Amino acid sequence: MIENITLQIDGESITVPEQSTVLEAAKKVGNNIPTLCHMEETGGIGACRICVVEIEGAKTLMPACITNVCEGMKVKTGTARVRNARRTILELMLSNHEGDCLTCSKSGKCELQKLCEEMGVDRDRYKGEKSKKVYDDSSPAIIRDSGKCILCRRCITQCSQVQGVHSITILKRGFDTVVAPEGLHSLMDVSCVQCGQCTLACPTGAITEKSYIDQVWANLEDADKHVVVQIAPAVRVALGEEFGMLPGSIVTGKTVSALKRMGFDRVFDTNFSADLTIMEEGHELIERMETDQPLPLITSCSPGWIKYLEHFYPQMTSHLSTCKSPQQMFGTIIKTYYAQKFNIPPKDIYTVSIMPCTAKKYECERPEMNSSGHKDVDAVLTTRELAKMIKEAGIDFSKLQDHSFDLPFSQGTGAGAIFGSSGGVMEAAVRTAYELLTGEKLNKLDFDQIRGMEGIKQSTINIGERQLKVAVINGLSNAKKILEAVSKGEQYHFVEIMCCPGGCLGGGGQPISNDKNIKEKRMRAIYQIDKTLPIRKSHENPAIKELYSNYLGRPLGVMSHKLLHTTYCQRSRF
Repeated sequence: MIENITLQIDGESITVPEQSTVLEAAKKVGNNIPTLCHMEETGGIGACRICVVEIEGAKTLMPACITNVCEGMKVKTGTARVRNARRTILELMLSNHEGDCLTCSKSGKCELQKLCEEMGVDRDRYKGEKSKKVYDDSSPAIIRDSGKCILCRRCITQCSQVQGVHSITILKRGFDTVVAPEGLHSLMDVSCVQCGQCTLACPTGAITEKSYIDQVWANLEDADKHVVVQIAPAVRVALGEEFGMLPGSIVTGKTVSALKRMGFDRVFDTNFSADLTIMEEGHELIERMETDQPLPLITSCSPGWIKYLEHFYPQMTSHLSTCKSPQQMFGTIIKTYYAQKFNIPPKDIYTVSIMPCTAKKYECERPEMNSSGHKDVDAVLTTRELAKMIKEAGIDFSKLQDHSFDLPFSQGTGAGAIFGSSGGVMEAAVRTAYELLTGEKLNKLDFDQIRGMEGIKQSTINIGERQLKVAVINGLSNAKKILEAVSKGEQYHFVEIMCCPGGCLGGGGQPISNDKNIKEKRMRAIYQIDKTLPIRKSHENPAIKELYSNYLGRPLGVMSHKLLHTTYCQRSRF
C-alpha cells in the first residue's frame, strides 16, 4: 500500500505519495524547478544538476529530480544559494559549448538557451580550452555534434530505456567525456536504427536531423525538374503546432496550399500509397494464412523497426512483409506509372516526401529502393523541416485557404489516414482482409481494442469463421518483448510493429513539444480524419482500382512484386 508523505516546499505544506521526488512534489504547489536532463517518460537522470534545491539538514544542495521526499522534509527552491548554484552550473556548461546560436538548428527552441535567459546568464565567464569536437554526419538521417552537447544523457536514456537499442553511451572521463557510440564509431557503423527519438530528447542542437532543405529548394528552382511531393498522414495533425495552432489541429488543406505556393508541381497524398500497401499486405496475409508460409506476418512500414530487426533478429526476417513502405511505393509509382501517364522522363522527376520520421531519410537511401530503375524517393523532409521552409518562404500558414491534393493521387481513404497511429496499419488491413476473406460487408470499422498508446496490445479478431490473433506494438523495447515471445512459440497471425512510441505521430521528425499528452491529441485527430472521409476501406479507393486495372494487374502479381516489394539483409549487432 502506498503511503502519503507530508513535507514543506518554500513554507507551504503538501502531501504526496511516498515514492515522489522533490521535483514532482514541487510541481503540485506550482513551482516548476528548472531541469535539463529530466524527461517525463523516464524520470530523473541526475546528470545536469540544474534542479538543485536546499533541503534542511542536508550538507549540500540536492538534485530535485532524483531526491525522494520524506516525512517532515523542508525544501527551499529559490534561495540565493540555489540561484547562484544554478547560474554557475549554466556558466560552466557554456564554457564548453559552441556559441553559434544564431546558426544552430535549435535556435529559439534550445532549452539551454531558454534557461540562460530565464536565469540572467548573459555572458560566458569561464574562458579556456574546449573539449575536442566530434561532428558525425555519416548518417543520411541524423547529425551528431558533440560541440553542442551538455552531457545531460537524455539521448542515451531515450535510446536505451525507451527504444532498447543502446547505440550511444558515455565514453571517457573528465574533460574528455563524450556522448558517442561505443569505440567512438560513427552512427552508420553501429546498430543505430535512425529513428530520431534522440533528436526529440536532446535539449540543444547536439543531435538533429540531417537537413535536405537546400537540395529541395535547388530542385524547385530548376526549370528542367518536375518536382512532386507526398504528405504522410501524421504530418497533417502535427505541422500546425509549429505555427502556434492547437495540438491535434488538422491542417491538410493548408499544407497542400503551402506546398503549392513553394513551387511544387504536384502535391499528392501518401494516404493513397498507404491504401496501396494494404492491398499488397492484405493479400500477403491471406496468402500466408492459406499456405505453408511463416506466421506471424509482421508489418514493414516502419524503416527504423526494419533496421532494428536486421541488426538484432535477422533470423526472423522471413516473418516480415515484403511490401515496401507507403513512402517507397509512392516513389516507384511516380517514376513508372505516373511518368508514363504524363509522358515525363523519370530522370526529370524529383520526388520529395514530407514525413514524421527521420528513419525515412535512411530508408530512401537503401540500395534496393530503385526498382523503377531510378531512385524511388529523392529527398525526405521531416515535419520540422517543412515548417522551416514555409517560414523561410514568408508564408503565413494560419491564413492559408485549404486546397485539395492533385490528381491522379488525390484520394486516400480513412484506412490510409490511420497509418499515422499505432494500430492503424493493423486496423486498415483487417478492414480489407475481412471483406476479401468473407465476401461480406464489414459494418463496424472501428477496432477499438487495438487503438491507443499502450506499448503492447493483443486481441483476437473474428473474420467469419476464422479467428485472427493479432498484436500491435509501438516502441522498440516493446518489439523485443514480442519477438522473444514469438521465438519461444507464441502464436500470432499478424503483428504490427512501429518503431516510435505512439507510432508515426510520435516520430523523430515531429515538432518537439513539452505537452505530455501531445501524442494522444495527435492520435485523436488522426481518427477524426478517418471518420470524416467518404471512403474508409483501402480496397474501395477508386484510384487504387484504376492503378491495378491500368498498370499493376493484380495484388501480388508480377508487376506488383517487381515495383512494390523488397528484400532485407543481415546486419552486424555491433
